[in-house]
Amino acid sequence: MTDDALAYVKQRGLGALAEKMGIEMLEFTLERAVARMPVEGNTQPADLLHGGAYVVLGESLGSMSANLWAGENRLAVGIEINATHTRSATSGYVTGVCTPIHLGRTLTTHEIAVTDDQGRRCSTIRITNLIKDR
Repeated sequence: MTDDALAYVKQRGLGALAEKMGIEMLEFTLERAVARMPVEGNTQPADLLHGGAYVVLGESLGSMSANLWAGENRLAVGIEINATHTRSATSGYVTGVCTPIHLGRTLTTHEIAVTDDQGRRCSTIRITNLIKDR
């Protein structure tokens, strides 16, 4: 499945919320998942990217990555997520790069670094998923 993982995700989709937010998966392997999201349409009243939008991008990447690791007859579900926002994106796109911290039999933890178009880190997200049988 990992050879065709990106094609599978693009065919399956990332879910209704991710689609509404314009999230696009660019790379998808067990070692690294990359997606981008437009700032426009995802801002708060001060015209900054909404903090929750960063979290949606991070959870989309982390949960999809955990499910790739879990395999066909298992399901990964998020049990904890946190985010630290260090810069505000105001235009263009943000890009999330998701890498595993821990890949276990029942738990996974991923870190998602989100940067703006200039490569400056805007948010760091960490998500833990529980893997269970379907």
